[in-house]
Amino acid sequence: MRTKKSSELISASGLIKLMTHAMMGAALGLIFSLALVLSNRAVANLLNNGGSQAVVVFVLTLVTTFAIGATLTGVVFILAEDKQS
Repeated sequence: MRTKKSSELISASGLIKLMTHAMMGAALGLIFSLALVLSNRAVANLLNNGGSQAVVVFVLTLVTTFAIGATLTGVVFILAEDKQS
């Protein structure tokens, strides 16, 4: 009978991998928000008229969304690697 080994997701290296995925998602969110503002005049106009809080909310929303998505994708990748080995 095989012994049940713990998931790599719960270990320290798994948490570091998840943090790495979250940071990559946050960086992609920042890049996407900058690209969206530079390429779409309507978004830039809305942010100009909305004040400084509109910019903060816009950027934080995109960064958080991308970071959560990248973290969940990282969980799937780590679990798939764990099943293969």
